[in-house]
Amino acid sequence: MTPAISVTDLTRRYRDHTALDGIDIAIGGGTITGLLGRNGAGKTTLLRILAGHEFPSSGSVRVLGAPPAENEDVLRRLAFVREDQVYPDIKVGQALRAASWFHPNWDFELASALLDDFGLRADKAVKKLSRGQRSALGITIAMAARAEVTLFDEPYAGLDAVARQVFYDRLLADFARFPRTVVLSTHLIDEAAALLESVIVIDRGRLVLNAATDVLRGLATRVSGPCLAVDSLAEGRPVWERRRLGSQASIVMVGPLSAHDRERARSCGLDLTPLSLQQIVVRAAAGVLAPVPIRVPETGFEAGFETDRTGA
Repeated sequence: MTPAISVTDLTRRYRDHTALDGIDIAIGGGTITGLLGRNGAGKTTLLRILAGHEFPSSGSVRVLGAPPAENEDVLRRLAFVREDQVYPDIKVGQALRAASWFHPNWDFELASALLDDFGLRADKAVKKLSRGQRSALGITIAMAARAEVTLFDEPYAGLDAVARQVFYDRLLADFARFPRTVVLSTHLIDEAAALLESVIVIDRGRLVLNAATDVLRGLATRVSGPCLAVDSLAEGRPVWERRRLGSQASIVMVGPLSAHDRERARSCGLDLTPLSLQQIVVRAAAGVLAPVPIRVPETGFEAGFETDRTGA
């Protein structure tokens, strides 16, 4: 199956730095993918290239089977909302009507419902909106467009926790009715984790992680308790981290735990805490992980991890 988004050896150079360096990714249709990484990692540059707002310096980019830049057929099937979205001096309702002209699947009923959810008035001038309200307007446009590919670049800047939950709930509900390819760039990793089927992590312009979230959630466990019991359970297994304080030890052990492992841990008084998605992403961005094969569902792309078996 042809992926909705395909990037091969993508590089983007500016005069004083390289924003993207040899990126290879494939994102299947009808999926929600998290695009993660530190500030300045290259996430926004990647999204701008996917949206046709920038040209790559080298490499191949295909969205819905074709290059997106200056391609009206692709761009009408794509929606892109940035954190710093700029609007002309118009009212909220006018912004929605203008957006509807460019998106053939536009849903006015959904747009109206989202305005109500976020407490936005159609007759209010966009320039008078708060930062959070402008974010809510961008989310409304992107979701009501029902584009085949929807790109969110930190879409909820300024939104409070309640409004962000509205966004998550609405996105999941509408995605179930109208599946599309969604790429969500966010720093709120654990908060958005339930949405994500896979994650792509970029650091300093390089791809450092591309894997299914189900694989990552069971990837590593923090084991804490008496030193001898911890060492016994971890024997022969990959370990990312070791800490000791007196007779107590704490390690991060890689790999799934069987029912027998859990029973051993319980009988030895060990505490088992799975690493969250955010904790794993932080380790990826810090260079703790390196590529070895782990398959990403529906794309055939492989990426994964290299671990420190010594715990050094």
